[in-house]
Amino acid sequence: MRRLRYQVAVSLDGFIAGPHGEFDWIVMDSSIDFAALYKEFDTAVMGRKTHEVVRAQGGHGAMPGLDVVVCSRTLPESTHPGVRIVNTDARDVVSALKKTPGRDIWLFGGGTLFRSLLDAGLVDSVEVAVVPVLLGAGIPLLPPGATAKLTLTDQKTLPASGIVMLSYSIPGSTGPGPRIRYVKARKTRATRRAKTTVRKRATRRPKR
Repeated sequence: MRRLRYQVAVSLDGFIAGPHGEFDWIVMDSSIDFAALYKEFDTAVMGRKTHEVVRAQGGHGAMPGLDVVVCSRTLPESTHPGVRIVNTDARDVVSALKKTPGRDIWLFGGGTLFRSLLDAGLVDSVEVAVVPVLLGAGIPLLPPGATAKLTLTDQKTLPASGIVMLSYSIPGSTGPGPRIRYVKARKTRATRRAKTTVRKRATRRPKR
């Protein structure tokens, strides 16, 4: 069975977007390999508000290499290249998707959809990139509801931006907890010196 992974950037005070859906506070870090990240998924599930934010960036809200499924009670059902809008209960949609073959499913947002799927026992992991900013107000990572215990499966700190990557699995979830494999390895001084030495040796001409 496929895993449903809630993966999102979050402010230090627990918001995934500003009061009006702003996301300009999310800093980019060159050590994140987004191509490698996207390859872990082949499907993205999101709610209407998140879809509207993605769609504002161009097109019908398609995401490269992913089949996007938008769960909405208000948007009319429709299909566009790479995007499908459905009015069916999100829990039924995700339950069916998890039973089909493929890569992991990216729960792209937002918090209300996350709460609904979490309460239904369909979320397998919570993976957050904690951005060092305090928004003060906005859209919370998760609306109020039942408590859910998590198990830490991986963590990485990105010194350049101050972002802390945290990966948690939910007890009883499908498969092992995801590891953070899409962060490029840091080049230490020792590594750089070693590579420089190898290059110098490789360019030396043998004596005759």
